[in-house]
Amino acid sequence: MSRVLVVEDEAHLAQGLRFNLEAEGYAAEVVGDGEAATDRLLGRKETFDAVVLDIMLPGKDGFSVVSELRAARNYVPVLMLTARGRPEDVLKGFASGADDYLAKPFELSILLARLQGLLRRSQWLRSGQESVSGESQADSSSTEDFGTFSFYGKTIDFGALELRSGENTIHLTLMESELLRHLVRNDGRIVSRKQILEEVWGLHEDTDTRAIDNFVVRLRRYLEDDPANPRHLLTVRGVGYRFTARPEKEQKM
Repeated sequence: MSRVLVVEDEAHLAQGLRFNLEAEGYAAEVVGDGEAATDRLLGRKETFDAVVLDIMLPGKDGFSVVSELRAARNYVPVLMLTARGRPEDVLKGFASGADDYLAKPFELSILLARLQGLLRRSQWLRSGQESVSGESQADSSSTEDFGTFSFYGKTIDFGALELRSGENTIHLTLMESELLRHLVRNDGRIVSRKQILEEVWGLHEDTDTRAIDNFVVRLRRYLEDDPANPRHLLTVRGVGYRFTARPEKEQKM
């Protein structure tokens, strides 16, 4: 039985979610503010399989809660509830470390589907899949996914949500991992900002794309020996980005 923590200050909504989650077979518990959530998850170190987290909370807001969780290396899947689905809230939530979002008001069936999908995706990612190295390029037209991707002494472990380089290990958020997976699938090809918004984050193309640029800056710190002069994660001005596992191969072409 999956254990879910609901962090919501509107009592009627919180209790309604608890009732319906329990009816679906989840073990659901409710807290009404951010401080109580971080106390349960970090102070008492209680284990939950997922968190349904409202952004607008008294005191500590949802962004601060998820940021503190990730800073403490707590990677419980977080479904963030946003006011009116504002793109700036969604992107800020992803940057904080949230795994998915749902706009208020929402239909219960949609929330249950997103929660189930998040739990399945988390379990699938951590189960590990077939390893593919940078020496044998992944076919981006294939639907086959993979658990690890290695290039130039670095290994992206999509199952463990980690990027390893020598003795250093960087833990990735689920959205960072999904963006890297999308770029690696398209190794050598240009990926537009529109594609990233729609295919990775599920947002409309008219959303402000500056958050993507901020994500890419952060990913370059993970991937590149010299982030100011990237060799693997390149900007295609006015279009988007291109990941290249073997830059010397492109230089010969």
